[in-house]
Amino acid sequence: MALCPGIEVMNSKRIIFGFFMAAAMLYGCKNSKKLYISDCNDNIAYKKVGFSNLLDSLKFYDKQYVEVSGKYTEGKHLSALVNDSLFTSHNNSHALWVNFSQDCPLQLAGKRTGLFEYDNGNYVKLNNRSMTIRGIVDIRQKGHLHAFSGAIDRVSYVELY
Repeated sequence: MALCPGIEVMNSKRIIFGFFMAAAMLYGCKNSKKLYISDCNDNIAYKKVGFSNLLDSLKFYDKQYVEVSGKYTEGKHLSALVNDSLFTSHNNSHALWVNFSQDCPLQLAGKRTGLFEYDNGNYVKLNNRSMTIRGIVDIRQKGHLHAFSGAIDRVSYVELY
C-alpha cells in the first residue's frame, strides 16, 4: 500500500498528458504549412473572399485579384479548386479552373524550389490538398471542355495545409 496514493495518480496523469502532447506536436509538424510565392503580381491588393461567395458573385469579381481557399484537385485535363465544405457539390460546374502560369513561377518561400519541381526525392503532392491561392478571376476561361464556372489565372501565391 502506497503512503501517498494521490501522488501516484497525479504522476500517471502527467505521463499520459505528456504522451498526448508529444503525439499532437509530432502530428502538427508532419502537416506543416508550405508557402509558394511568385513576384509576378507584386504590389497588388487582393480581396479575401470565401469560395461560395466567389462562385455566387463570379461576374462581380471578374478581372479582380482575389485570395480564396478550397481543396485542389488535379488529374488528366483537371486543375481545379473546389469548395472544401462537405455540404456542397464538388462537380466541375461548382469549381474554378486553376491556371498556373510559367509567367508566375511559384517558389517555396526562403528557398529556390519550385512548386512543380522534384525536391527531396518527391514532387509536391497537390491532389486533394487544402490550399489558399491568390490570382485574378477570369470568367471567360472555363478550363478543359469549358466545364468550369471560371478560372483563377496568374496564380502568384499558394499556401498548402
